[in-house]
Amino acid sequence: MNDRKLHFNSTLHLKFILVYIIFGFLAAFITAMMVPGFIHDQLAASAANDLYKSANVVATRYLPGYFNEEISLPDLRIQLKGIVAYTEAAAWFTDTKGNILCSSRPEDYPLTPAFIEDFNPAENAGATYQQGTYHDYFEDEVITVIAPVVEGFSTRGYFLLHQNLGDIAQLQKKLARHIYLTITIVYLFSFIVFLAFELMVYLPLRRITEAAAQYALGNLDYEVPVIAEDEMGYLSASLNYMSAQLRDMDAYQKTFVANVSHDFRSPLTSIKGYVEAIADGTIPPELQEKYLNIILFETERLTDLTRDLLELNEFDTKNLLLDKASFDIHEVIRNTAASFEGTCTEKRISIELVLATKHLNVIADKRKIQQVLYNLIDNAIKFSDLDSIITVETTDRADKVVTSVKDNGVGIPRESLNKIWERFYKTDASRGRDKKGTGLGLSIVKESIQAHGENINVISTEGVGTEFTFTLPKG
Repeated sequence: MNDRKLHFNSTLHLKFILVYIIFGFLAAFITAMMVPGFIHDQLAASAANDLYKSANVVATRYLPGYFNEEISLPDLRIQLKGIVAYTEAAAWFTDTKGNILCSSRPEDYPLTPAFIEDFNPAENAGATYQQGTYHDYFEDEVITVIAPVVEGFSTRGYFLLHQNLGDIAQLQKKLARHIYLTITIVYLFSFIVFLAFELMVYLPLRRITEAAAQYALGNLDYEVPVIAEDEMGYLSASLNYMSAQLRDMDAYQKTFVANVSHDFRSPLTSIKGYVEAIADGTIPPELQEKYLNIILFETERLTDLTRDLLELNEFDTKNLLLDKASFDIHEVIRNTAASFEGTCTEKRISIELVLATKHLNVIADKRKIQQVLYNLIDNAIKFSDLDSIITVETTDRADKVVTSVKDNGVGIPRESLNKIWERFYKTDASRGRDKKGTGLGLSIVKESIQAHGENINVISTEGVGTEFTFTLPKG
């Protein structure tokens, strides 16, 4: 189990590291593949747009004057030199056939040809510019823009500007370096995020995994340290609470088994001892009836204990199916009280019924509620003095029916009030009076009422009496 847990932790940790490395590789790869081309295209388009605007201004405002003889050739050369200085590009002025009429260039640009071979002013194919060596007249790639020169409503020539892409390449490298630096900083920042994830998610998850492994091995004393008040902290606290509940359940199970063993062993020991004494003649025939009655009494104790354990098992295994129906709670109270007539006569105890109306319907499992009433009245009789009164009362409250069973007996000590619902629990008073009780009656009562989604409460004062009150939905 530990080997599997360690393998799980190492595998998960390795996955985190691999994801981080792959993220960095993909970021670097995508940046290297896409950023240079994207920057180049954007810079080239921006430069070409500015270049075309300059070429268009010259072609529309100044160059038409050459054809109508308003501008002389020397003046035109001066004008083109100014354009070259402003744009840092080679300027060619041609006629419609591609003959160079006038030109100017920066010093590092190649010489201007006298004629452009295969000249086609529409070779830009609808674009404002083209990239390349322009008919191999340039050694390095240039951006070329072509603007028509119109005079008298007809095209008389073309103005071309060629700008070297070297400056754009330098700017492209500079911007790319900034982008690479930004990506590197983001990647390093993501490493901080990765460390935070490791501290806040992975390590708490590893501790939780360790706790689960310890619980599986039976070490319920292991506790997960709760460091943060977040979802992981809540999960850790929940596991600690679960382990505490499991410890309590384990302790309860051991106590339960010990109590059951004790309650079975005592009557079985008595039965075995008396049967052996009768069988070997130790008990004379004239006394056998007395001890047979004791055996019968102990047998009834075992029968009651077995019945109560089976009843509680229905609650524990969640197999309790309530057969809810509408019935008259007053009829059930009268019939249950009547079943104690013999016991009450013997102890000179009277049961007084204070019922809200002649008939009052509730919605519940009739058999379970009859058992609840039987256990409460039986309990009241056991702890009532001679010549006392037990009161069973109902109250109609809106959509609820409140039923109470009150006695004037010895009462329950304050320190025992919260324990009376525990299985096999008996107060010191019950140990003296209730020899036949199993200590399971009130557990059955509470779990039956809670199975109906209702509540049962107890009020008791030593030497004064006890009152149990429970509610049921009105039918």
